[in-house]
Amino acid sequence: MDLTDLLQMGASAIQNNNDDATTGLDTEALTGALGSLLGGGSDGGIDLSNIMSGLSENGLGSVVGSWLGNGENEAISPGAVADLLGADKVSEFASSLGLSEESATGALADMLPNVIDQATSGEGSIVDTMLSQVGGAEGAMNMLSKMFK
Repeated sequence: MDLTDLLQMGASAIQNNNDDATTGLDTEALTGALGSLLGGGSDGGIDLSNIMSGLSENGLGSVVGSWLGNGENEAISPGAVADLLGADKVSEFASSLGLSEESATGALADMLPNVIDQATSGEGSIVDTMLSQVGGAEGAMNMLSKMFK
């Protein structure tokens, strides 16, 4: 699954959540805003290493484990999304789409677990990209060991 597919999947999840404020959002605008919010990867894609280390730094190691594993994805609270991505970036995201910050963080909390799960599972995933961003398998193991301390 490539970056465009992931961003479109995220946009669709946000448009189809239970918040009336997000259902009418323009797909192209939403996809662009998600790319700006989640971007920063070395390949111009989603910066998974930053997201994963942010989860571990905020005591959400079990959450990241569920997103990377094959089981049920654990939920993340809207407040944790703001902490993870940065309140200023979430505010910019909300403003660019004409949303309240409450609607934006709620939508992102609904969308993020599934997008990260899809980005890191199955054939053609971007796990190799993430591993290269954290120093290969050894760097990933080091990061994981810090999460579960």
